[in-house]
Order: sequence, then structure tokens, then C-alpha cells
Amino acid sequence: MPSPDATQLLGRASSKLLGPAMARKPPLSPRSAASPRRTTQKKSPLPSPAISSISPSQSVRPKMLTLAAVAVFAFSTYGTYLFVSYKKAVEASRSLDVPCDLSDRYDRSARTYDSEVDTAEMLMRLGKRRKELVQMARGNVLEVSCGTGRNMDYYTLGEKRGVDENGKAAIRGCRSITFVDQSGEMVQVAREKFEKKYPAFKQVAFRVQDAMGSISPPPGTTMRIPVGTKGPKFDTIVQTMGLCSIPDPTAFLKHLGEITEPERGRILLLEHGRSYYGWVNKLLDDLAPAHANQHGCWWNRDIEEIVQQSGLEVVEFKRWHLGTTWRYVLRPRREADTENKTDTEGKASDKPAAGSGLLTWIQKQSR
Repeated sequence: MPSPDATQLLGRASSKLLGPAMARKPPLSPRSAASPRRTTQKKSPLPSPAISSISPSQSVRPKMLTLAAVAVFAFSTYGTYLFVSYKKAVEASRSLDVPCDLSDRYDRSARTYDSEVDTAEMLMRLGKRRKELVQMARGNVLEVSCGTGRNMDYYTLGEKRGVDENGKAAIRGCRSITFVDQSGEMVQVAREKFEKKYPAFKQVAFRVQDAMGSISPPPGTTMRIPVGTKGPKFDTIVQTMGLCSIPDPTAFLKHLGEITEPERGRILLLEHGRSYYGWVNKLLDDLAPAHANQHGCWWNRDIEEIVQQSGLEVVEFKRWHLGTTWRYVLRPRREADTENKTDTEGKASDKPAAGSGLLTWIQKQSR
């Protein structure tokens, strides 16, 4: 057993050695000494469920795919229906025997015609096209294929002095108007419209006849007969959507040229016919007999070819609606222009062909 002095010496030595370490650590409480100290650690976040990592747009994808599939199915079904219906319509159209004279179709539809075409003409803005054309009418006016009088709102009735497109003095407005159509029912509708809209204008006549015959103007109308011509001539002839219903449109247009005043007369046409595009023309051709049988109109005629074959001179020409709507301002071809053209062609034919002199010399040398 060590002595007290030795114990004291040992205690001093150990306090010198362990003093700094003991100074750094605070004395432990009895409770902390009894149980070890717990260290707190930050818990790492648990991975979120897989569904939370999907964006809203990704969660909608199945719905969108379903809707797209339904839409594709609906459109394909509707397209198939249209194709089958079109094929049936084409087959039925080709089997029809349509007569040349279709005027009886207009007799049947005269009272409902305006309501049947109003929406289509509004969407195509044909009212504007009619107005632009008909406001050119002047003098003694003849409207052929007048139908129910869809141009009546646009005429300027009564003559007024003004200037023409060249700045020269001219008469504007209509001195008289003669409406002609083969359909008596259509003409009656036109007459009722006109008398209601213009009750005071008396220089007007309504004729139920073929425009290829002699047409009388309103009673009391003074018509000029140019020197060297037969019969009176109209200053303006208007026809809108009429060539499609005439059996021989080329001969008809030639006749209109013969009854138009030769110097300043004009023929105003607004027609529908063939398109710029082959696929549109195929549709028109395939369904033309059925359309003509129902509506009395051959909508696939080549208006340009008809005008060229008529021999009339083109003053103005425009097209709209994929080329199916045609507007022409025509006039009779003047005799002087025809003579000059003939002289030019004759002079050209009198000239020897290029190289003909050399050919003659070779022939002489070979004899």
C-alpha cells in the first residue's frame, strides 16, 4: 500500500499530464455519464413516388391520344362516306339523259330560286361582282337570261351626262331596259320585283321569248340604226349566269354581237364555268349531268373557248373562285379591225418563205 506522500506525488504528476485534456472537456453530469450522448443526424429526404415526377402534360397524354384516335376514326369514316356518296352520285349522273332545253327546270323553281341561291352568292360575294358589272350599263339596255331579276338593284335608271374611261363626254345611266327570258315564271317574278322597286320608271319591257329571235324594246323607245346594219342595236347587253343554260352558247353570243351597237356598244358577261385546276374540272365534269338535270345549268363549260369562237373583241377579262367565275366586257369586232387583220395575213402569206431563194437556185443547178 503506497504511503500518503507517494500518493500525493502520483496525483500531482497525473494532474500535470492530464490537465490540458481535462480542461477542454466539461465535467459530465451524473445523468450524461450514465448514458452515452446521442448525436442528431439530418435525415436524407426519401425519394418521392414515381407519379409525382410526372408533369401534368404527361399525365394528360393518354387522354390526348384517345381523342386523337377518335378524331382520326371519325374523319376517316366521314371521308369514306363522302367518297362512297361521290361515287354513287357520279354513277347516277352518268346514267342520266339530259335534254338540251332545260328552261322547264326554271319554271318549277322560279318562286324559290332566290332563296336557294342567296347563301351561296353571299359567301362568294357575287352581289359585288354583279354590281360592278351592271353599273357599266348605259343607253338602251337589253338583259338576256334575266331570270328572277337578281341584277335589278344595281341599274342606274335615267340618263345622266358624265365622262367615259378616256375622259370624254358620255351618257351614263339607262334610257330603257328590256328583260328577256324563256321561262315565263322567272320573268313574272322579275316583273313583280321591278314594279315594286321602280314604280315610276316606265321605259321597261318584259319578254318571254328566245333571245335568238327579234327583240322589241319598250314602246316609245328611240333606237339608233347604224348605217350599213340591219335593225336597231342595243347600247348595252347584260347576261349573268346564262351561257350555262343555252343549248348553243357560241351561236348565241355571236347573235348578241349582231344586235349590239358597233361603235360604243358593250356586252357585259358574268358567268361560271371551268376552273384553273384539273381536279376541280374533274368534279364539275363528273357531276355535270346531275347538276344540269336538277338546276338547268351546265356548270362545266369552257367560257373562254365560247368567247373566242364567238369572234367578239375582249375589252376586259377577270376570273375568281379558283377560276370558275368569269367576267367579260366584250364588243363587236369592228370591220376595220377585221380588214386590217385579213390584209396582214395576206401580206404574210405573199412573202416567200425563208430560204426559198436558195432552194430555187439548187433546183435550177440540178437540172
